[in-house]
Amino acid sequence: MRVHLGSDHAGFELKNHLVEWLRAHGHDPVDHGPAAYDAEDDYPVHCLPTAAAVVADQAAGAAALGVVIGGSGNGEQIAANKVPGVRAALAWSEDTARLAREHNDANVVAIGARQHSTEDAVRFVEVFLATSFSGDPRHLRRIDLLTAYERSHQLPRP
Repeated sequence: MRVHLGSDHAGFELKNHLVEWLRAHGHDPVDHGPAAYDAEDDYPVHCLPTAAAVVADQAAGAAALGVVIGGSGNGEQIAANKVPGVRAALAWSEDTARLAREHNDANVVAIGARQHSTEDAVRFVEVFLATSFSGDPRHLRRIDLLTAYERSHQLPRP
């Protein structure tokens, strides 16, 4: 599977580790940066292209997901969710990584590099990539409501 990755300075080392881990585990990692450590970098510069590439690949029929990484993962998740077609979820456990895919059909996972050990963060990504969307009608209905709002900006009615 193609896996797009982007981070800020706080996620730089974890991103680089994940690129190698993904490659070693048969995935096709695409690194959207940063290419070098810069303590003053801005996460949207790398997380927005990561998210946009996931959407473009999926629109073209490719199996692709994304990983965005920062100190907490919060800003990176927010940035990724600004891209139409992205459903980014912050994972802080194996369960949240799994449920993001099963229930929300998330296509981008956000990780807080300063919140977890490298081993735990890798496991969250591994679980995220290995989990499929359940297809449960209640989850499809909710995703459809979000997609409709994203397109029309009309609030759903109860």
